Amino acid sequence: YGDEEVTRGVTVRDVKPSEFITAYAAHLKASGRVELPKWWDYVKTATWKELAPYDEDWYYIRAASIARKVYLREHTGVGGLRKTYGGGARRGTIRRQYQKATGAIIRNILLQLEDMKVMEKDGKGGRLVTRSGQQDLDRIAGQVARGE
Repeated sequence: YGDEEVTRGVTVRDVKPSEFITAYAAHLKASGRVELPKWWDYVKTATWKELAPYDEDWYYIRAASIARKVYLREHTGVGGLRKTYGGGARRGTIRRQYQKATGAIIRNILLQLEDMKVMEKDGKGGRLVTRSGQQDLDRIAGQVARGE
């Protein structure tokens, strides 16, 4: 291709997940459209966790991650996302046992993304990314691919 720029569209699938999530979380924070709940600074992300997240931007990062998960796999609901973000509960000398993540945080983020018109409820259950939401996510992915 030489000096020419590739003109094909870049989607969320074409960029590294960590880079996209960081960029979209920064976009959500800068836009000011995501309202932090009053409990965001002391809530745990799962019942089996001992402490709340250390990163102050964890809520934006989780929102960006949820948006990416629903983009890649439509019809995903709160239950499926609880399984995705779950993990092993440390139970002392007993073996670890898998437990789901907290559903209230995921539900709250999904409702906020619906208010932003990034997602919508599906008639079959779960959530879908709207057309404007897909354009927004792909635009951020294009910026990540170009290194902006």
